[in-house]
Amino acid sequence: MQLQPLFTMQKTLDTYIQTEKNISNDVFLEKGLALLVELAELANETRCFKFWSEKGPSEKEVILEEYVDSIHFLLSLGIEMNFNTLEKWPKSHKEESLTLLFLHTQSSINQFLLEPTMNQYMDIWSWYGALAEKLGFIHEDVVQAYNAKNEKNYERQRSGY
Repeated sequence: MQLQPLFTMQKTLDTYIQTEKNISNDVFLEKGLALLVELAELANETRCFKFWSEKGPSEKEVILEEYVDSIHFLLSLGIEMNFNTLEKWPKSHKEESLTLLFLHTQSSINQFLLEPTMNQYMDIWSWYGALAEKLGFIHEDVVQAYNAKNEKNYERQRSGY
């Protein structure tokens, strides 16, 4: 999947938000924490760790929306570190357990926040690719959902969210 169009859209949204909210300070760590929160919200919607519950996962559309919420922050972090030269989604990691995928992804994000290198950044993308595969999302699903959520984020900003 080509990432450049997503980076471009995200940079435009980030600039819009930072201008509208008059943000001039470094918000890298805040975006990193937001990514971790979105990852946790995604895990919650899959319910993969809720061994005590008989209730199944949320609808696929809800899970996809939570997934792309993460992608917004992942792109934004790359822009912050000038890693937005990444052209294609790196090859996905392989892991059978959805719970382990979430744990590996979280660990990868934490490592990146402490040591923001391009290799660490690409590792996060690889784990997110594995999550997408495990959740049954194809790249077209992600792009379409990202575009829809991007517009929703603009609407939220315009309405004082």
